[in-house]
Amino acid sequence: MRVQTIFILWLIIVGMAPFSGQVHAKPDDTPLLIAIDADFSTVAVEGGNAIARGVELAVADINKAGGLMGRQVQIVHKDHRGNPARGVANIKKLAELDNLIAVVGGIHTPVAIAELPYIHRHNILYLGPWAAGTPLVENDFSPNNVFRVSIRDSEAGSVLIKHAKAQGYKTVALVLERTGWGRSNLTSLKVAAAQQGVNIQKVTWINWHQTNFSADAQSIQQAKVDAVILVTNAPEGAVAINALYQTSEKPLPVIAHWGIGSGNFVKLIGMDMLAKLDISVIQTFSFLYQNNPVAAKLFKDYQQAYGETSKDSVSAVVGTAHAYDLVSMLAIAVRQAESIELNKVRHALENLPPINGAVKRYMPAFTQSRHDALWADDYFMAQFDNNGNLIPITR
Repeated sequence: MRVQTIFILWLIIVGMAPFSGQVHAKPDDTPLLIAIDADFSTVAVEGGNAIARGVELAVADINKAGGLMGRQVQIVHKDHRGNPARGVANIKKLAELDNLIAVVGGIHTPVAIAELPYIHRHNILYLGPWAAGTPLVENDFSPNNVFRVSIRDSEAGSVLIKHAKAQGYKTVALVLERTGWGRSNLTSLKVAAAQQGVNIQKVTWINWHQTNFSADAQSIQQAKVDAVILVTNAPEGAVAINALYQTSEKPLPVIAHWGIGSGNFVKLIGMDMLAKLDISVIQTFSFLYQNNPVAAKLFKDYQQAYGETSKDSVSAVVGTAHAYDLVSMLAIAVRQAESIELNKVRHALENLPPINGAVKRYMPAFTQSRHDALWADDYFMAQFDNNGNLIPITR
């Protein structure tokens, strides 16, 4: 008996004792991961950084509340540089990570569209805080792993055309970037124009990195249109608007999608020229526009984290607000599912309760058949002020 006791004590010392009771495994304290796959170094740096700040502020809230399932959340940054092939490579790398809850995307619709097959092949949850192409969400994948808080191009077209009509513009020209995002907008703008009695007189395309738009600008001026509807990112938008300005004594009014708000458009144009232009930009969020308690808290936290600023000068603010709301809703879904297993989290996102967000009160944000949270009624138009900040002009 004494020999048996000594043997059992030895097993305990080396960690091998056959306890008759239950063995309690050490709780898993490995951090959970949320990845951001965006442009952090080329044409949409401001938008990428804004999205990252929204994620960071939401994750800070999550970790202050004890994390998710007793585990802290960490952020992984991936820079796709606006390149679809690089975006695909990033998704493949992220798929190898353990404890990945979701990937938060960036600005560029073409990158996100290229990533879709790999997002679904590897069963990754993708949260869209900016890229507006309708096919990103209406993607024919079932189940659909993409959830978006952002503009949807099929809705944006009606808002842009409605604004043109409200200004008395009967005939417009379109300047669209030659990508899937541009083609998505062409479809929605044609439908909206037909419904609202606005004539699209001319459609002109501009390529990524194109630096000369003079001939196209002259052609638009010769078309005798009342205004131009612009769907580009900041570099191409600056090229197009500068050419339109140079080819006319009286620059045409421009009604723009929000791509020009994601980069250094104001710097490229310059304040002197900007002051002479009539440019309206579609938006979904402004700290001057949303006055709810969640937006107020977000602004306070933003100032504490990134320095004092005014409500009208937060760079690419829509990206911050959208990303914040998305990650906050993701946390609610994980807690509701009591799991990070994608199928369970997806189901929870499709069955969220009403939630007060920074952008709006979601009633609810998503359903099984609707993975877009914002619609035409949630959009508004803004214009640049004398400091180059976008200020809401309609409610």
